[in-house]
Amino acid sequence: MRAFSFSHLRPARRISSLAAGTALAALLLTGCTTTAEGVQAEAAPVSAEAPAAAQASVARGPFVSAANPLAVEAGMKVLARGGSAVDAAVAIQAVLGLTEPQSSGLGGGAFMMFYDAESGAITVYDGRETAPASATPELFYENGKPLAFVDAVLSGRSTGAPGVVPMLALAQQQHGALAWSDLFGDAEKLAQDGFVVSPRLAGMINGDAPQAKTRWATEYFTKPDGARYQAGETLRNPAYAETVRRIAREGAAALQQGPLAEAIVAAVNEGPRPGALTAADIAGYRPVVREAVCGPYKIYTICVPPPPSSGASILELLAMAEQTPDIDKGPDSPEAWAAFGQLQRLMYADRDRYFGDPAFVSVPVAGLLDPAYVAERAALAPALRGAAPYGVPAGAPNVGADATREPAGTSHLVVVDAKGDAVSMTTTVESLFGSGRMAGGFFLNNQLTDFSMVPTASDGTPAANAVAAGKRPRSSMSPALILDGEGRLIGLLGSPGGSSILAYNAKALIGSLAWGLPLQQAFDLPNLVAKGDGFGADTEGFPKAVRDGMAARGVELRPNTTETSGLHGGLWRNGRWDGAADSRREGVARTQ
Repeated sequence: MRAFSFSHLRPARRISSLAAGTALAALLLTGCTTTAEGVQAEAAPVSAEAPAAAQASVARGPFVSAANPLAVEAGMKVLARGGSAVDAAVAIQAVLGLTEPQSSGLGGGAFMMFYDAESGAITVYDGRETAPASATPELFYENGKPLAFVDAVLSGRSTGAPGVVPMLALAQQQHGALAWSDLFGDAEKLAQDGFVVSPRLAGMINGDAPQAKTRWATEYFTKPDGARYQAGETLRNPAYAETVRRIAREGAAALQQGPLAEAIVAAVNEGPRPGALTAADIAGYRPVVREAVCGPYKIYTICVPPPPSSGASILELLAMAEQTPDIDKGPDSPEAWAAFGQLQRLMYADRDRYFGDPAFVSVPVAGLLDPAYVAERAALAPALRGAAPYGVPAGAPNVGADATREPAGTSHLVVVDAKGDAVSMTTTVESLFGSGRMAGGFFLNNQLTDFSMVPTASDGTPAANAVAAGKRPRSSMSPALILDGEGRLIGLLGSPGGSSILAYNAKALIGSLAWGLPLQQAFDLPNLVAKGDGFGADTEGFPKAVRDGMAARGVELRPNTTETSGLHGGLWRNGRWDGAADSRREGVARTQ
């Protein structure tokens, strides 16, 4: 098994996660972190020949793939004006927060992977929300018992200090080409003049999610005649227009101080079950610059964020896949899909046990990716029946069982600019419309329900993902970058999906890099999510022969009840972008 290191890269190129002198036998691990202050033509389909191998040409943009065409248009406009990949990401997020508010927004958080084409450096920006200074492990307890999950989501206690705007401000300060103030024009105009409600948004507005029925959401989504907005109708949000004007003018400080921060606190402090987030919590939020975790897969290197992201779990699965010949039999093979499901069970068992905020718990990433441990875990897959046990890798802390739930409500975007600099970013308000509470025309996150609802095991051992003051919740968001053998960018992708993100990203990577599929076909493969003792799947997407073959191997499919995928990304193939946007959503991929 190839080691998780970068000795195979050209000396002239570097990855910022590679500390001087680091040569771990099993992986390139995250090092120390630094806290930052303050601050239409769709992409043409491409053959899967020679899937994304080392290329002579540099992978350059313009290229954008995101979950809403209006957001993609905003990003393309920024790139056309000479903007950087980060500049475009700012504009895209501002529009997504308006047109896809069920998934992400200014009141949420994100992880961004940034690739610098000139140096080959990769930087991770952690914009995950933080718990208030007053938070305790029993944040979601009432009368000595955990709250019902929906009650926790709708409560003021569920909202953490927002991180996406401070994160974007920092990344843009370091990698922007245009003025920050020039990146919000599309979002402001669409909010002021109105945008056409998409079918997906209309379904959420008129669906059963309780967050769409709060007093805030009802006021926003109800027309003067008392009916709710439908697909094709124009929705205006003057408050959002004023918010982005203020952010354009004042930067992240506009959200972290003054009237907007006060409005957030006021919304959180309302009943039922008011929260304790304060203006000081919001003002004190800082994004974190982290080092990527990178590992080999086939002839490529995959880079993901470190904890509190669960990205390293995908690397564990891919490493186990390298030890599992059945995986390489391809998308028409029941053996391949059955093996993929069993490896997921092992991956999720380890992730759920050990991952959390590294400032509060030691996450054994090196042990999880150690070749001997990976081989030991992979060997369990063929005979696995039922839920997988967690393993005990080197460096594993003594932590209790996890009781974290991760509902739907996330988005992913990718951007490559004319220089070849790139962004892969997963962004979220956590659940659909977050907590259902609003301030300044945007929804507030319910990110704190991504902590373990039960903080300790029966013997009192704390869960790795237990609530604590100032702590970041564990996240499944895992934006990925794909490098060739020379350390050059040849791909980037990611997905929403709650805890299923790990399965969706892994499927896309295996489908495109191992099975050689065009990226759109890889994205549109049926989903299989194997966590615990079940196999959730797009059951009708699998041919009957494959379903029957999987069942014969103990993999009985049932409908996937988690959030569906929303993969967005691109692979640099034959000198152009093989761009894709998951057909399950409303996004597009564009190169012009």
